[in-house]
Amino acid sequence: MDKKIKESDLYLPIKYFLSNLGYEVKGEIKDCDIVAKKDDSLIIIELKLNLNITLLLQAVERFTLADIVYIAIPKQCSLFKKQPKQVKKLIARLGLGLIIVDIQKAQQYVEVINDPKDYQPRKDKRKQQALLKEFANRVGDTHKGGSTRREAGLTAYRQRCIRIAQYLCQQTSAKGAEVKKAIDEPQATSMLNQNYYDWFNKVQRGIYEISEQGKNELPTWLEKMNKVCNVPV
Repeated sequence: MDKKIKESDLYLPIKYFLSNLGYEVKGEIKDCDIVAKKDDSLIIIELKLNLNITLLLQAVERFTLADIVYIAIPKQCSLFKKQPKQVKKLIARLGLGLIIVDIQKAQQYVEVINDPKDYQPRKDKRKQQALLKEFANRVGDTHKGGSTRREAGLTAYRQRCIRIAQYLCQQTSAKGAEVKKAIDEPQATSMLNQNYYDWFNKVQRGIYEISEQGKNELPTWLEKMNKVCNVPV
């Protein structure tokens, strides 16, 4: 490739493209690089710098979640430059769509090479509902598609834990039921008990306080969440 880029560099051009078509777009939802939704239409897009069998297998697997699945690659992709006709034919035979992103210094261009065809295997309803739930519950678009799992830490679950930690910072301690009512978080007691991020201490049965780790980490995560909420999606 002529220019060193990352998978996540493909994200914003595609997001702007789909947003202009009326889609709500978010990155890194349940391991899908991009999820776009408009009314009853759900699109999944997998980002890769190069075409390989792993990408194709991953993209085909996404049909268990959505009827419309695209692969997005940079225009500089070596295999596409050498064999564009063969690549388009292969992807079409798999029922996938293909998007090419031309990344230049001043401008990025998105071109839909082909739309998905009529390949519609059986959906995994449980996984699809988990995908839609995370999409709906996540505040803002917190991650660029193509980010690593480590980078993509501001999930809907963490955002809910942040709200609980914020409340506990203002109290000496509190019962789970009190937290539930105060911040309208129906699973507050369960989340406090699970203590997934080690942000809470159990003072006694049913009563919790924020831990030292929670106090130390909360400002960083609040800053990340505030940036997301203050930036138009």
